[in-house]
Amino acid sequence: MRRFDPHEYARNVLGDQLQTCSDSPLTGFHRDGCCNTGPDDVGVRSVCAVMTKEFLEFSRLRGNDLTTPAPDFGFPGLKPGDRWCLCAARWKEALDAGMAPRVVLTATHEATLEFVALEDLKKHALDLC
Repeated sequence: MRRFDPHEYARNVLGDQLQTCSDSPLTGFHRDGCCNTGPDDVGVRSVCAVMTKEFLEFSRLRGNDLTTPAPDFGFPGLKPGDRWCLCAARWKEALDAGMAPRVVLTATHEATLEFVALEDLKKHALDLC
């Protein structure tokens, strides 16, 4: 009997199957590489974003230092170029401040659309042809 895999049914903002955001560093609320979200993920870590120096500084100044490692939590600290599942509200805050990092639409969970317009995500997309 095949096991139920909730990730198999997760959808991205384009309506397709959610793709992996990053295995190195390992990201996601469930630390499975995907920006999958659900009722336990109060922060809605659904946006697959590519970190920039500017965004990391923006986040640090807002009280969320993503660059300092936290080994007790398996967090390596992020550097520019890393892909990471960001909270949708933080990405929107960065967008409003003109500091939003680029996103990978195929790896950004559809729940993000409750916070951000698809058009805004597309303007910051790395994976649109």
